[in-house]
Amino acid sequence: MTRLRCAILDDYFNLALDVADWSKLSDRIDTTVFSHPFASEQAAASALADFEIVCAMRERTAFPRSLFDKLPKLKLLLTSGMRNAAIDMEAAKERGVVIGGTQYSRDPTAPLTMGLILELTRGIGRENARMHAGEPWQTFAGVEIEGLTLGIVGLGKLGTKMAGVAKAFGMNVIAWSPNLTPEKCAAAGVGYATKEELFAKADIVTIHVVLSDRSRGLVNRADLARMKPTAFLVNTARGPIVDEQALLEALQQRKIAGAGIDVFSVEPLPVDHPFRKLDNLVLTPHLGYATEDGLRIHYGQMVEAIDAFTKGRELPRRLA
Repeated sequence: MTRLRCAILDDYFNLALDVADWSKLSDRIDTTVFSHPFASEQAAASALADFEIVCAMRERTAFPRSLFDKLPKLKLLLTSGMRNAAIDMEAAKERGVVIGGTQYSRDPTAPLTMGLILELTRGIGRENARMHAGEPWQTFAGVEIEGLTLGIVGLGKLGTKMAGVAKAFGMNVIAWSPNLTPEKCAAAGVGYATKEELFAKADIVTIHVVLSDRSRGLVNRADLARMKPTAFLVNTARGPIVDEQALLEALQQRKIAGAGIDVFSVEPLPVDHPFRKLDNLVLTPHLGYATEDGLRIHYGQMVEAIDAFTKGRELPRRLA
């Protein structure tokens, strides 16, 4: 039997081989792990030219048509999650590349969102850093979130979960999205608002919509201008949903109190990006779904998919 080569991409934590049983495939597959992002599409094409199987981690490495053109040996592309906006599905189909996904047992993004909210309002991380640095006692007077209004952009599965978390902290919750109705808000136990009302009334705005052509730039300069000077913006969805230049200017000019951002238009975030210089911006490196529990499921299901593919069986979670 001809052995196939499998590339595991963007394993930033070096966990892929430890959290799943790849030995099940050792009689058929040679596996190579790439722990760092590729510098360019050409670098990706050169590194992956001889691989028949690629395991991708969400949108960390993009697979546009131009990259598929450079990978004639590619037969199977697996992604964590059941959608990946960075994969050109039509190009994959045209080239006969099978696309498979993986599931989540639960979504850890809502707790991270609340963590960013708590950091913005209570300064836990910054005060911890000061204490460890041997600096003087308290310098940060926090903001109580009980009684504040959380505005949720996108009341799907994650937005609804976030509403429950916020209510547990005693927050008032309102929501908006392009197709959201007052009836759906009532069913979720939150208030309905227009887009303009949400950005004007909310003390904290959090984004929970899927990135698409329709949602790209959904949160624009006018929306940010409607926010209170004491309000915060949190984005754990996708970077391009928010106009990053408008957000940068709002933070630089202190038109809003601050922001907590886990996702960016360009990832990894360049080391010289102006976001890194702002003291009213909490930054995390796309941690929303990155937990050991979740990765164990993703890589375990990738092993299952490769096993099925190499035995001529249908993929358990085929996307294309």
